[in-house]
Amino acid sequence: MKQNPLSAAELNELTAGLNRLAHNLWWSWDQDAQDVFNYLSPRGWQNLYHNAVAVLHEVSDYELRVRLQQPDFAERVRKAVRQFDTYLNHQNTWGRQHAPQLLRNPVAYFSAEFAFHETLPIAAGGLGVLAGDHAKSASDLGLGFVGVSLFYREGYFQQTVNHDNWQAEYYTRLNPKNLPLEPVLNDLGEPLVCSVRIASTPVTFHAWRVNVGRVSVYLLDTNREENEPLYRDLTQRVYGGDSSTRVMQEILLGVGGVRLLRALGFEPSTFHMNEGHAAFLTLELAREKMVGGMAFEQAFAATRQECLFTTHTPVEAGHDRFPSGLMSYAAHDLAADLHLPFEALMDLGRVRPGDTAEPFCMTVLALKCARAANAVSELHGQVSRRMWQSLYGASRPEDVPIGHITNGVHLVGWTKGTVRRIWKHHYYEGFPGKTEVDWKADSNSQEFWKHLADPHTISDEEIWALRYKLRRELIEFARRRLLIQGHSISQQDFISFDAFLNPDALTIGFARRFATYKRATLIFDQFENIVRLVRDKSRPVQFIFAGKAHPRDDAGKALIQKIMHLSKFSELKGYLVFVENYDIHTARQMVSGCDVWLNNPRRPLEASGTSGMKTVVHGCLNLSILDGWWREGYDGTNGFAIGDDTNPDNIKEQDERDSANLYRTLTEEVLPAFYNRDANGVPREWIAKIRRAWVTLASRFSTWRMVQDYTRRYYLTK
Repeated sequence: MKQNPLSAAELNELTAGLNRLAHNLWWSWDQDAQDVFNYLSPRGWQNLYHNAVAVLHEVSDYELRVRLQQPDFAERVRKAVRQFDTYLNHQNTWGRQHAPQLLRNPVAYFSAEFAFHETLPIAAGGLGVLAGDHAKSASDLGLGFVGVSLFYREGYFQQTVNHDNWQAEYYTRLNPKNLPLEPVLNDLGEPLVCSVRIASTPVTFHAWRVNVGRVSVYLLDTNREENEPLYRDLTQRVYGGDSSTRVMQEILLGVGGVRLLRALGFEPSTFHMNEGHAAFLTLELAREKMVGGMAFEQAFAATRQECLFTTHTPVEAGHDRFPSGLMSYAAHDLAADLHLPFEALMDLGRVRPGDTAEPFCMTVLALKCARAANAVSELHGQVSRRMWQSLYGASRPEDVPIGHITNGVHLVGWTKGTVRRIWKHHYYEGFPGKTEVDWKADSNSQEFWKHLADPHTISDEEIWALRYKLRRELIEFARRRLLIQGHSISQQDFISFDAFLNPDALTIGFARRFATYKRATLIFDQFENIVRLVRDKSRPVQFIFAGKAHPRDDAGKALIQKIMHLSKFSELKGYLVFVENYDIHTARQMVSGCDVWLNNPRRPLEASGTSGMKTVVHGCLNLSILDGWWREGYDGTNGFAIGDDTNPDNIKEQDERDSANLYRTLTEEVLPAFYNRDANGVPREWIAKIRRAWVTLASRFSTWRMVQDYTRRYYLTK
């Protein structure tokens, strides 16, 4: 039937809706919305980091209006915008039912980094991923929540590996006009400007708002003409510069963040510090109370009741420490504002007050100034209580008041589109009458994963076919990236590019920050044995690695160099690849396409880890040391454990034991389960483990569960 052209009013409504949608990161976890932008410009969608705002800029207003005259496309846009509006306006949320007071006085969540999507690269690693997933789940749950961070206009570094196989870094400037950001304006429609004193200098900043579904995250930006170059560059790079830059960034984040929230009219009930980087916010809260007439001791006690602290690292180097001279230079005004002698300020960040040789520690300040503190897994809680026992003067670690809430991941956001479409199909089939809003909620429930794991819902054959499709997608992604990397495959290389990697082989993935304690090269300690495995034509194995080392971490860079060397010049050539420039998009490809997710940190230094949680929804199984989250998740049937629930104190002994256990588990458990096929070619034991992982891990290690835990245990309790 012929359809009438859209009217000017209808076109205006659809284009306006599409622009609203592009400027809210809700589209990053909604497949229908992503498909709309992909349809507008498939090449732009791919080349512009899947950036909805940039795609709309790629398409002229005239082209968009012409394209909307295609009835099918207009209906797809209409549906996406309708789903978006339904989501925003949904009233019967978990937050409204269980924490309505937070809608009036929200949680203010401070984090030095947020990882939302590859479009906005303002995070360095897992801390930022956790913060981004926390915000998304707060939105889904309808929780009163506001985030605060910094706008790093050059983001985190882009990675390349040179001809010496050494990591090199370069930076690209982010253009706010092409990002899902909005300037924060005052009542006159001008940028809202606030200021903070750093090193006795007034530093002004404006802010950008990131719309993350129902919640907002504000990013502070000092790139203003009136600031000196030193201060303009404070928000240039994630963790950029030296200790001086770091302490100044943290003053800006903590003190400036509170001032921005006050200027916007927020009266948070809880200030949640995600790691110690934001701990200076406690001093600003105390200063406010002293302006209101309180003495410092009274203001400090009242501030403690407002603050919550989450610690993320059991590694000593992960806790920011600043010497007295640097603190005197950068933070002297903080002491003056609190009417404190400078040494009294220093003592707030010391385990041993009065010890002038001890530097100022941001974690110590956060612990002293929070009504509650938590680690991010059960074992990390034990480690943290031992680590800070002397701070509390406790006779036993058990008496240290640091609890734990194990991390999670935003399931829908990390589910690859290929899988999301299938899971939604089975959801609507099994739960008739459900809506898109229901799907986003129920996908976090154990009921849904039990339904999915039921053989009557999805057969072993369908699961195996999906696993093959996902592995194929990963391998073709890796081939494209390796071709772009160029130096990894030369014209003289005997390996044909199109045959690079084997879609039939057991594919083991390792992708994360290349900190030395994560032991990226541990599996290659058994080098000759691994060579025999990968060359076994009846049971082939291959490895895909990715990850970045911090620019100043030469030891981490050396691990990358070793892997690159092995991939190009050893017997592992053709069976081992390193994908450069690890980001959220690469992570999504790897957690979905790998068959096995390898995690072998030096226990107990992995506080939680979340990358392995993302694999579960895709049917990828974990092979991990019993550290962090896997110690709680593993039950003997839902993946594989490297060793037992103990670790030697001697590092050399631990590395040798873990290397042997890793190889044993791989050869005696992983390979037989993967390659033991029935007459139809289906590995029934392997798929049984996938089903078991869905039931026991998916909903349990989601940020929906995590944010609900924070709300019940900390946000609503004082």
